[in-house]
Amino acid sequence: MPSEKILEEKKQKVAALSECLKSACVGVLVNYKGITVADDTKLRKELREAGDEYMVVKNTLLRRALNDAGIEGLDSVLEGTTAIAFSKDDYVSGAKILSKYAENSKTFEIKAGFVDGNVLDAKGVKELASLPPKEVLVAKALGGLNAPITGFVTVLNGTLKGLVVALNAIAEKQAANA
Repeated sequence: MPSEKILEEKKQKVAALSECLKSACVGVLVNYKGITVADDTKLRKELREAGDEYMVVKNTLLRRALNDAGIEGLDSVLEGTTAIAFSKDDYVSGAKILSKYAENSKTFEIKAGFVDGNVLDAKGVKELASLPPKEVLVAKALGGLNAPITGFVTVLNGTLKGLVVALNAIAEKQAANA
């Protein structure tokens, strides 16, 4: 039976991790087996620069933190070595970085993930990694929203020009009749 002090430390770790997961928009769980210290350092640096947090977590602590955060359905992948990367802002950066590393590694693998509390399998995480960056998606969305407005303005502009031409013609007719 663990001592009261150790149990309290674990509860605090679970609570802190749970708060991080609640505020995260995305998370990716990986099996980090076989990664060298140099590669791990490089991977952590790349994730940190992208704004993602990355940590190795005991499966039991992560299971409890995920449940506390309301993210259910990942218990089946919480076996073996587990690390998690998560972000509060960027939906694709962590998935891109970890998927890229997993492609070049024989032992490092994507286990699963979540987006806004919804669970993704390994394939879903890889699909997420294939999405363009947030800035590109926003630009495409704004372009899509802008296109109908531009078309509407063009129609209005054409209608107004036609109306002006018609009004000028009427004015000229009235001036000629007077």
